[in-house]
Amino acid sequence: MDEQQRIEQAIRGDNQALAQLLHEHYTFLMKYLIKVTMNPTLAEDLVQETMLKCIEKISSYNGTSKFSSWLITIATRLYIDMMRRKKVEQRWQEQEQALRKVQWHMQQQQEAWTDAIDALSKMRYEIRLPILLKHYYGYAYEDIAEMMDIPIGTVKSRIYNGLQQLRKELMPDGTA
Repeated sequence: MDEQQRIEQAIRGDNQALAQLLHEHYTFLMKYLIKVTMNPTLAEDLVQETMLKCIEKISSYNGTSKFSSWLITIATRLYIDMMRRKKVEQRWQEQEQALRKVQWHMQQQQEAWTDAIDALSKMRYEIRLPILLKHYYGYAYEDIAEMMDIPIGTVKSRIYNGLQQLRKELMPDGTA
């Protein structure tokens, strides 16, 4: 049975098809949220919230985007809502602690950890999210604007300014 058939069955109320869909997308969603949050514990919590929201809203999935994109949209909005609610922008010490957790987690999975990821981890989430969605996951500006529920011009501006900031930080002499 292919993914589209499982989606259709899940929409009709087949819990086993829905469970299989969620199981198939769990790792993808977890890796995305680790990159977004820079905190494996928080990423795990958001994956669980995303899965619950998917279970609640599966009947509203209309198939206009890939199922994985729909999940990323849910996860992204949950993360943004959480950040807005708490009005928390992690400061240097919290980022360092989260970075150590992520580095440990990534080493456990034997994944490469680059200077670019270190630089991304120091950025505000509002800048980091569109850069990751555009340049790591390959989404179009329009898709990112929809996922983040912000104007497309804001997406372009955040990506441009964020990349300028990354270039400046990653250049040996500190110039862009």
